[in-house]
Amino acid sequence: MTPHPPSTPARPPYPPPFAGQGRASASAADPRWARPALLALLLVTAVLYLWSLSASGYANQFYSAAVQAGSESWKAFFFGSSDAANSITVDKPPAALWPMVLSVRLFGLGSWAILVPEALMGVATVGVLFSAVRRRFGAGAGLLAGAALAVTPVAALMFRFNNPDALLCLLMVCAIALVLRALEDGRTKWLVLAGVCFGLGFLTKTLQAWLTLPALAVVYACCAPVALRRRFGQLLLAGLAIVVSGGWWVAIVELWPASSRPYIGGSQHNSFLELTFGYNGFGRISGNETGSVGGGGRPGGGGGGGGWGETGITRLFSSDMGGQISWLLPAALILLVASVCLLWRARRAVAAEQAGQRAEFLVWGGALLMTFTTFSFMSGIFHQYYNIALAPYIAALVGMGAALLWRRGGPIASLVLAVTVAATAGWSYVLLNRSPDWLPWLRWTVLALGLLAALGLLLAARAGRRVALLAAGLGVATALAGPVAYTLDTVDTPKGGSIITAGPSVQGGMGGVRGMRGPGGGGFPGGRQGGMWLGNNGGMPGGGQAGQGLPPGQTGKQGNQGTQGQAPSQGAGGGNQGGRPGFPGAMGGLGERGTGRLRGMGGAMGGLLNGSKVSDKARVLLEKDADDYTWAAAAIGSQNAASYQLATEKPVMAIGGFNGSDPSPTLAQFKKYVADGKVHYFIAGGQGGRGGPGGGKGGSSKITSWVEKTFKKVTVGSATFYDLTRKA
Repeated sequence: MTPHPPSTPARPPYPPPFAGQGRASASAADPRWARPALLALLLVTAVLYLWSLSASGYANQFYSAAVQAGSESWKAFFFGSSDAANSITVDKPPAALWPMVLSVRLFGLGSWAILVPEALMGVATVGVLFSAVRRRFGAGAGLLAGAALAVTPVAALMFRFNNPDALLCLLMVCAIALVLRALEDGRTKWLVLAGVCFGLGFLTKTLQAWLTLPALAVVYACCAPVALRRRFGQLLLAGLAIVVSGGWWVAIVELWPASSRPYIGGSQHNSFLELTFGYNGFGRISGNETGSVGGGGRPGGGGGGGGWGETGITRLFSSDMGGQISWLLPAALILLVASVCLLWRARRAVAAEQAGQRAEFLVWGGALLMTFTTFSFMSGIFHQYYNIALAPYIAALVGMGAALLWRRGGPIASLVLAVTVAATAGWSYVLLNRSPDWLPWLRWTVLALGLLAALGLLLAARAGRRVALLAAGLGVATALAGPVAYTLDTVDTPKGGSIITAGPSVQGGMGGVRGMRGPGGGGFPGGRQGGMWLGNNGGMPGGGQAGQGLPPGQTGKQGNQGTQGQAPSQGAGGGNQGGRPGFPGAMGGLGERGTGRLRGMGGAMGGLLNGSKVSDKARVLLEKDADDYTWAAAAIGSQNAASYQLATEKPVMAIGGFNGSDPSPTLAQFKKYVADGKVHYFIAGGQGGRGGPGGGKGGSSKITSWVEKTFKKVTVGSATFYDLTRKA
């Protein structure tokens, strides 16, 4: 009998687009297209994030004013002061401001100079994520992860904005990449450098930077390729690096005499530690945030999120949050579970490599689950844009999981990939259906093609490599179609104010301010609260100049819908005395092109969540003789003060800080400033009122009453000032 020829290994059903796995040979084994593809990805990301960047103006004027102050004063730069005369700081540590300040010092004050560092951080984050994923899973996985991050709507939103979240996201991705390097060879330097990133993250957004620390520490303690005793020693050194890199600034601020530094904004006792563990810390978890915009939470704390949305496991899938971040969240969770199960029992021949891959899934998955759980159940202030923290974790898991299952092949891998694509297409349909009048054809196209791609993946083993490649490409395209559309809409829409959202308006959304509910869309939904009406189509009624409140108990009017390209017309807020403090008007907001809908908060609740519109006459008034005073003017609340400061580039004191509820300055201190000739004008209006809407013990209402009784009123157009050098 003729012997059978020796058997040859069966060809895997899928081609190897994710080739190059393995930490030792990843770079050398990368296919020729890998580097050009990476450069193309980074170029497209840069264009996406830099395109029409200046259309948003000063974006969040609260931070832009602090950037302007830091560009004039190194002391303001160090402390993160709201004005160059250093009356009060922003309610965050200053690290996120420093790159923007340096850019303004280099290029001059302007929207582009402030926002371009944020866009470049976005490009850098995509590059670091690619590098981290590629080391064990190949260039294809890295490209898929990088692309998924780049087109996540909330990422595109925040990498074009001047809130601290852009820098925090970059630092967290760098920290995880360094932890993964430490897991490869057990070298201490990588873990120490990761600790430095976490310390700098603390100086960016305090305790949020440490959400993933427990998961990463546990994974390293269990999986590092060194002796157990050495692992704990390395973790202690990394902890020391966190304390040193994040604590040096805190120590200086706490030891600096309070009389010669600015007041710590957001605290009630002029303490950064109080700000860290209270208003910006555990208060965000429990809802007890003294001095916050929405009050101190429900009685006893917590309470299901109050006006910041219902808490629970479905929170990030809701109308408010879903379109910002959850497009690929089901896929990430499915691929995480499937990949960990697949890698749990590693074969002896490849045990080391599979163990390393499993550790990477545990790192990225642990970071995702820790952040997801915290965001889902925290009862305090929670804005839609916070979800950028989840974007790199989701993108990494999608890229890694897809690559792993693609290479493994077989019926089970085919089934998991098909289910993942089908679930993503179905969820994209749900998200797109929440904006039924916006690109109505897209949701059906995504659903149909996604199901077709899932069917192709199921049949790929029998149909051949071409069908497999076509199905895989179609699956990726349909999975990213919804996020890409949302991202392009976000890039095309100017954003401004303190609360911004990505993508079009959605049905059933909540704007995110306590008690303000209704069927609106991005920004504030329509609805009624207290003595004021909120605007239509997800916006607030526009307003006039600051200070146009109503008498106590009188109901404000609903703002009219704007005409094409314009904001809604003027609507009045509540009264400045009695009941809930009044919110001044401000510019009506940024109109959505062709509809007049407010987007990204526009001018909603001007003076609290966005600045006021400053007329040329008002600017000229404040600039006259401004150099003879320490502060050209004073205003209740940081947003009101920021508008006038950016218009004049002169220091404007923010009485009461962001919410107008901080006890800085007290009435006695303000009287002394006026007596010493340090403040020229007082700008009427502001959201502070009776200690501010947050229930703090600020004296802004007392200062307002004293000024109104004592000094001469000056009216410029619709704005009202008080000349603090002329008695009434």
